[in-house]
Amino acid sequence: MKGYLANGLFSMGDRYVNEQLAKEIREAVPEIDLYVPQENDAINDKTAFANSKQVAEADLSKLEESDVLIAVLDGVEVDSGVAAEIGAFSMLNRPIVGVFTDTRQQGRDNQKKLDALVEDALENQFIYRNLFLVGLVKRNGVITSSIEEAVEAVLEVKNNLI
Repeated sequence: MKGYLANGLFSMGDRYVNEQLAKEIREAVPEIDLYVPQENDAINDKTAFANSKQVAEADLSKLEESDVLIAVLDGVEVDSGVAAEIGAFSMLNRPIVGVFTDTRQQGRDNQKKLDALVEDALENQFIYRNLFLVGLVKRNGVITSSIEEAVEAVLEVKNNLI
């Protein structure tokens, strides 16, 4: 089984999340060949040089080989590279595991939050994600809210491939 982990990779926080998520997936699914772009120094060593076409070709070839895309949806906005990877991978009609850990998902049953939103849309206590992007993930996959749930979803994909 081959997987591709998509997330930003330029900040310490993103790199840490990628390391932790990859570690947990690799421990739970030892046979997975998990591609993590930040581990590919040929295109992501920022002291070296890779042009846009080299980056696109390297990542697209790994996406095409993958059985599952694990895509981190956190941040103020979904990382533009992650959004592009989701778009490209969705065309293959293979499973996508979205990982969305934003704490603003909590309290969806809190009536005061709902009332405030109805009264004034600027009092939105929740988070918005582009519906097209969400739809692409849900079309063949699932959106999880923790690393643990993401690992379980990857295991489910593995079990469905057998």
